[in-house]
Amino acid sequence: MGSRHVSWFIDIVAIFILISGCSTDNSRVSETEVVLKWADMTNHITRYTPSNSPTFASRAYAYIALTMYESVVHGFPDHNSMVGQLNGLDSLPKPDLKQDYNWVLSMNAAQSRIIKSIYQQTSDENKLKIDSLEQVIFEHFSDTLSQDLVDRSIKYGERVANAIFEWSKTDGGHRGYLKNFDKNMVHPDFPGSWKPPLYAQSFSHYPLHPHWGENRTFVKANREIPEPYMIPYDTVPGSPYYNQFMEVYTKEQTLTRKEKEAAIWWGDDPDVTFTPPGHSYYIATLVVGEKNPDLIMASEVFAKTAMAVADAFIKCWEWKYHFFSERANTYIPKFIDAEWESFWPDPPFPAFPSGHAIQAASAATVLENTFGEQFVFTDRAHEGRERDEVRDTDFVVRTFDTFWAFAQETADSRFYGGIHTPQDNEVGLEMGKTIASNVIALEWKKQKTAK
Repeated sequence: MGSRHVSWFIDIVAIFILISGCSTDNSRVSETEVVLKWADMTNHITRYTPSNSPTFASRAYAYIALTMYESVVHGFPDHNSMVGQLNGLDSLPKPDLKQDYNWVLSMNAAQSRIIKSIYQQTSDENKLKIDSLEQVIFEHFSDTLSQDLVDRSIKYGERVANAIFEWSKTDGGHRGYLKNFDKNMVHPDFPGSWKPPLYAQSFSHYPLHPHWGENRTFVKANREIPEPYMIPYDTVPGSPYYNQFMEVYTKEQTLTRKEKEAAIWWGDDPDVTFTPPGHSYYIATLVVGEKNPDLIMASEVFAKTAMAVADAFIKCWEWKYHFFSERANTYIPKFIDAEWESFWPDPPFPAFPSGHAIQAASAATVLENTFGEQFVFTDRAHEGRERDEVRDTDFVVRTFDTFWAFAQETADSRFYGGIHTPQDNEVGLEMGKTIASNVIALEWKKQKTAK
């Protein structure tokens, strides 16, 4: 994992030192730094909570980030709550605006409560880490405030977190880690249908979260997006469908060192990383850390990014199980080369469209809309990881000049790995843009009235 996440405890110690040496000067720890500490903690808990999956993690990030935003939004008159705008979110607790609140304390309490609620299966050790971060921030920001103000701020944040958690229970994905694989599912069987591969990331012969696509989307418009076009099945050499797999086969024969590095960098296996949606959340931390926006802007960035990624996974899984399409590891050995094997092992679910592509495109679209197309950043998420000896490849940090470049490489990495065809990625990228655009189109800010 990257240094931000491996040494999270060093960050907490550093805050303790900072607090002890800065008396009551709250400016020494900025509000944005608090947001980033909670974003890092979310990635840490995701990484070190067992039985996680990209699907469940995407949902977790969305509720956690939305809670971040809703716990502070009423402190900024030019911003709107998402109440009445998101699917089924009809009400949330409101602060008494005749009273003062410390919005950092509100968010701090809300983040602690929602992370422990969503990840209730995490270890006691992890819960203590959450409590420790909450306490550090509390001690720093409450030092000069009245007890009434402190109590009111904390209680409000906790009420928001509790309400969002109760709403989350009704979306279809609550405690989804308990039902990763449906053993009662009858696999569709038709030419071109998904088959459990021999070379796979999972020992399960059942596909992951077959009903995830039925979950409630955050944005109503995303539920209504029609299914994309998929090239019809064909085994005739030279046909469009056959050529998709021939491209995968040809690429595997000519992989460069840099392509292999991209393939393993974006693998984000949930058993050893913070998952693909966690990687996108991590990218958002890099941008927020660089741009240093104010509290509401930082919270909005995380909320938009996480909800776009969560809806991307819901729609992607809806389409995956509608088409139930095969991967190269079953098609190529049967129709092109019986001895062929992909560079990267297959994930345990159907292929079309690519989950990596759709979620990365969603995140990149949000970040591009907020900060512009050109933005140089270095992704160190897997810096320091041991060399992948099986694939004879090192983990090499990535630097990008645009947000879309990160999305494109994420998609391409699955093609290099031999587990997605070009159409899987192209459609994933296209649909990711659409999904994110619907999140961006929500009324985040109040409309200015003409004088």
